[in-house]
Amino acid sequence: MAEKDPKKASKAQEKQPQKEDNKGSATYSAKDIFVLEGLEPVRKRPGMYIGSTGSSGLHHLIWEIVDNAIDEAMAGYAKNVLVELLPGNVVSVTDDGRGMPVDIHPQTKKSALETIMTTLHAGGKFGGAGYKVSGGLHGVGASVVNALSEWTKVEVERDGGVFEQEYKRGVPEYKVKKTGASKRHGTKVSFIPDPQIFSELEFNSHTIMERLRQQAYLTKGIRINFYDRRKPEAPFFYGFYFEGGVLSFVKFLTQGKNRLNEDIFYVEKEMEHMDIECAFLYVDDTRMNEMSFANNIYTPEGGMHLTGFRSALTRSLNNYARAEGYLKEKDDNLTSDDVREGLVVVLSVKLRDPQFEGQTKAKLGNPEARTATEAVINEAFKDFLEKHPQEAKAIISKVILTAKARLAAKAARETVLRKGAFEGLTLPGKLADCTSKIAAESELFIVEGDSAGGSAKQGRNRHTQAILPLRGKILNVERARLDKMLANAEIRSLVVAIGTAIGEEFNIEKLRYHKIVIMTDADVDGAHIRTLLLTLFYRHFRDVVEGGYIYVAQPPLYRIQIGKTVRYAYSDEEKERVSAELVAAQPAKAARAGKATKAKADEEAEEGTEGAESEEGTEEGAAGKGDGKRQPNIQRYKGLGEMNPDQLWETTMNPENRVLKRVMVEDAEKADKLFDVLMGDSVEPRKNFIQAHAATVQNLDV
Repeated sequence: MAEKDPKKASKAQEKQPQKEDNKGSATYSAKDIFVLEGLEPVRKRPGMYIGSTGSSGLHHLIWEIVDNAIDEAMAGYAKNVLVELLPGNVVSVTDDGRGMPVDIHPQTKKSALETIMTTLHAGGKFGGAGYKVSGGLHGVGASVVNALSEWTKVEVERDGGVFEQEYKRGVPEYKVKKTGASKRHGTKVSFIPDPQIFSELEFNSHTIMERLRQQAYLTKGIRINFYDRRKPEAPFFYGFYFEGGVLSFVKFLTQGKNRLNEDIFYVEKEMEHMDIECAFLYVDDTRMNEMSFANNIYTPEGGMHLTGFRSALTRSLNNYARAEGYLKEKDDNLTSDDVREGLVVVLSVKLRDPQFEGQTKAKLGNPEARTATEAVINEAFKDFLEKHPQEAKAIISKVILTAKARLAAKAARETVLRKGAFEGLTLPGKLADCTSKIAAESELFIVEGDSAGGSAKQGRNRHTQAILPLRGKILNVERARLDKMLANAEIRSLVVAIGTAIGEEFNIEKLRYHKIVIMTDADVDGAHIRTLLLTLFYRHFRDVVEGGYIYVAQPPLYRIQIGKTVRYAYSDEEKERVSAELVAAQPAKAARAGKATKAKADEEAEEGTEGAESEEGTEEGAAGKGDGKRQPNIQRYKGLGEMNPDQLWETTMNPENRVLKRVMVEDAEKADKLFDVLMGDSVEPRKNFIQAHAATVQNLDV
């Protein structure tokens, strides 16, 4: 091979542009630095400001504007807030606070209203006497909503006048103008979310109502009204007003539950320039419900205030149990988990300069919130225990029982979840595992019964699909403790197969399958088994559910065949439609087909459908109307075990054809209550639920 001239090669390289590697441009200079001005950063990276561009981010727009109205109420200037959903996807939030200022801002030389709506980090919450306590502390709420809206309009009543300004994707359409006179005061913000930004544009009225209810509980004496006017012929209204504050909130959260202490613990006190309000009680349950707020902002990840509360609760109960002789010298102290089982608590702190983590404010970071909360709860709860000896005895008895159950559960876990089980060394014998060890591509099908399990094992893709047949109905874990759960063989097999462990050892990183598919029969028993499994996952594998790893398979109800053409239907309506389509698609010669042809077609339809119910058509059925066309042969599948392996693969397991429904939790509080109603010990709430929803049940096998 002839060598290339190095000089010629060098010149050729000079003529070619420099290649970029996977690290970016070969050159990096000032021209590569982009400066986003005004509200451009928000539209460029909306997730940084509202969390996502899905449903949660869409609703976050409402929260930002409502929080501003609530801030006026906490400052003592507003008594009423109105939230409206209007036709055209318009949202409107009105308060009777002081009204946004409209005079000229000394720095921007523009109206303060325009400055607030078009400038990030501009607001009355950074200093001065505008707000002592507020939730919107970053000064970006209103401007972010404006930036992410197709259209926004602000109307202000103050100083004897009515002022307004409209915006298109954050840009003012005109200067702030006075449009009339008024003796009232307040602010109305209306907006339409931008379809260029959001993947979802449908507001959920129930989600909004739950948020507004929270705010009404947390702000004593404020009235919050909600109107859904999207359907003018059927408007929806709901109003919230509570004088009891978080005490009323705890009563609401414990409706229908068996309370251990009827007298709810409640304290409201100021310490270190911080208002602390807390209420809690214990219920006969194995779970806890902790709701913490900072300046009326829900902090789902807790923070320093919740840490302070937990420390005070644990210390107070340990001290009381020691002093009263419930715990002996040889006994270990109660742990934080022990004293929080069955606890329903609402903790609300209001402080002047809260430090939230991120714009979505999921966690409070102020160290002083911990010390102040801990001191207030310590003193108040000690006094409560001394003044309510019967309540104290009930609480101590429960937490000591919990501690004993924790030790029993630990022993059960050590027996069942022995070392190596979660690395695939001790998988249950009934599990037909897949050969792939890559969790992202692996699927676990939880199948009802050995018959369906056999078909699934034969029809599956062995590389990526694992099959775990369960015999009968698993234990209802809604009220069962962990040690009793792990005594159940079916639950033990499921826990070991999944790989995450359970309880204190749970680790989502060890999940062996990123698709866990519940595949049960389409009948009442199948629905019950599915509900029991979902209860298990929701109560003990919440991260797996919230991570989107749980699915429900949708096997077909009918197999419809004419000649060699086979279709499947998943509902009665689809069965009728598909049947009509197959009849209509027959060629003209089919009308002259004799009895022999029909007999042959029927024989073909019978193949591979052993055990299935048949709804055989007649020569002059409804679809044919006497025109001589053959009617389809219809098989009704009563169970997965009736399907041949190839049919089960084709309809329910093949990724190209199957229908899977992902199980997600949009509202954890609502889901928690629903599981409690459907799977709990109390019969009356379940009876009421069934009576209320009986008319909406479809495909019920009796």
